[in-house]
Amino acid sequence: MLLMLYLVAITAEAMTGALSAGRRGMDWFGVVLIACVTALGGGSVRDVLLGHYPLTWVKHPEYLVLTTVAALVTVFIAPLMRHLRSLFLVLDALGLVAFTLIGCMTALEMGHGMLVASVSGVITGVFGGILRDIFCNDIPLIFRRELYASVSFAAAWCFLLCTHFELPADQATLITLFGGLLLRLLAIRFHWEMPKFVYNDEH
Repeated sequence: MLLMLYLVAITAEAMTGALSAGRRGMDWFGVVLIACVTALGGGSVRDVLLGHYPLTWVKHPEYLVLTTVAALVTVFIAPLMRHLRSLFLVLDALGLVAFTLIGCMTALEMGHGMLVASVSGVITGVFGGILRDIFCNDIPLIFRRELYASVSFAAAWCFLLCTHFELPADQATLITLFGGLLLRLLAIRFHWEMPKFVYNDEH
């Protein structure tokens, strides 16, 4: 189940990355590059930081093919994308939690503790979007929109606590998926945000 969610997630993330590249008027190479970075960047950053080799897309090059195809398809169906915004919000929320779960599991399998596993989950969940926005010369959306990284962090600890209390893996995964998805959708619906720090050095 988690693998299927992962494939759906990287496809959706690749398409949102392609749209971001399109808003900046990039050529097709730029579109594909931003799409792949958005979909696979979080996992790659996690693997490099944890020394987990080979990288996911190196071990499974078919993921690169999938994200590339998703990006090119987006180029042709871009006029329809605005009508699918709600669907992509749901897919993005699912993808965020799925990526977070995979990041946590990867760290745990390597023998790391709960704190490192939670950070690994957040990095996997959000860093693709951060890299996308940096490459597109934008302030990363996760720093200025509804709860996003916070949802990833909460989902990571939900899973880790379920694991700590020895719930079956499938049950822990389902609880985390449902809880994380619900929290993210509620944050979108009610515009829940982290407190902002505004500093002005003019006297």
